[in-house]
Amino acid sequence: MRLQRRLFLWFGAAIFVTGVVVSLAFAALGRLEGIRPKAQGGVDLVAWQAAQVWNNPEARATWAGHLAEGLEWSLQLEDARHVALASYGPPLLRTQILAPVYVDGALVGYVRVDTSPARRGKWWPVLVVLLLLFGTLWGAAGRIARRIAWPVAELTRVAKALGEGQLSARAEVHGRGEVRELATVMNEMAGRIERQLKDQRELLAGVSHELRTPLARVRLLLELGRSESSVLRTLDEVESEVLEMDRLVGELLAGARLDFSAVTRVTLDARDVAARALERSGLPPTLLQVEAEQRNFQGDPTLLGRALANLLENATRHGGGVSALRVTEEPRALVFSVEDAGAGFGEGESSQLFQPFRRGASSKEGEQPGLGLGLALVRRIAEAHGGRTFAENRTGGGARVGFSVAL
Repeated sequence: MRLQRRLFLWFGAAIFVTGVVVSLAFAALGRLEGIRPKAQGGVDLVAWQAAQVWNNPEARATWAGHLAEGLEWSLQLEDARHVALASYGPPLLRTQILAPVYVDGALVGYVRVDTSPARRGKWWPVLVVLLLLFGTLWGAAGRIARRIAWPVAELTRVAKALGEGQLSARAEVHGRGEVRELATVMNEMAGRIERQLKDQRELLAGVSHELRTPLARVRLLLELGRSESSVLRTLDEVESEVLEMDRLVGELLAGARLDFSAVTRVTLDARDVAARALERSGLPPTLLQVEAEQRNFQGDPTLLGRALANLLENATRHGGGVSALRVTEEPRALVFSVEDAGAGFGEGESSQLFQPFRRGASSKEGEQPGLGLGLALVRRIAEAHGGRTFAENRTGGGARVGFSVAL
């Protein structure tokens, strides 16, 4: 609606200015009003003056000569049968005034007058006015056309570049209004697509590497299983590698659900969600401490279960073990936090903890650090539920890592 109002004002202003210029042009040329009455008045005046001197050829010639010379007109005197008697001034090209002359009620002749010689050579004011008129219309039309067409052309250029894979293309539209908002939205969309594709390329590279490692170990264990008698131990190790790959695939699937906004919200109980996460991680239920009066909330059980599993696994691998899983309440939010018994975070480490591909050192000797997707996935799940993530050191030692969901 703002664009429509601006267009209306622009066209209205153009019409107003055009009307003013046209009015000034006609006023300068003496053609706005009173043309016919003035012309008739000129006919009557010329006829009356001619009638006073018509029967005196000398006085008639003197009057006609003075009139032609003083007003720069072309005059031709004719008798009643339109036979030319005399001409005065420049050659008569056209008749603008034809004044019949009556003496004592009888028609005695005519006076033909051409007033154009007085304006010959003075055409430049008309040209200036016309140039001013067309220049005003041209400038207004160009201004309007540019304001409408240029932003659209710029957006078309960027859309075409994005379609050809040039994800760094951005629209440069200045001013205010809907077109600027559209350009901003398109630039933000292009930035998100560029970041997502970059993350996906990094993710594919990292996942390919991470999957090859457990697969190679599985092949090695199978070869050892054929040559050794301790088959059960080999199968346990194979199972461990398969579980690691299953965990990685689960994180990828959870990330894909968030990419496609496939979040299913149902009514959940915070205690049940936390207890189920401890059970699936093989941890005792005594670690659960619920300190919230409001426990029901809306959320996706699969994604929240994955987020809690990642927090518990992170505390187990890198924090020296889980000390507690707490459920607390904040204004308009429920908070799930995992406390560990580790050494805590170093300076500046907690601020980067939830970044993608951020690897932490393993607490178990010989264990490789993870891909760095677990806590980044926790942050995305929390944001999808209207919450936030946090990581901080505890006063008595250890760390506290968690997330919130909006009530």
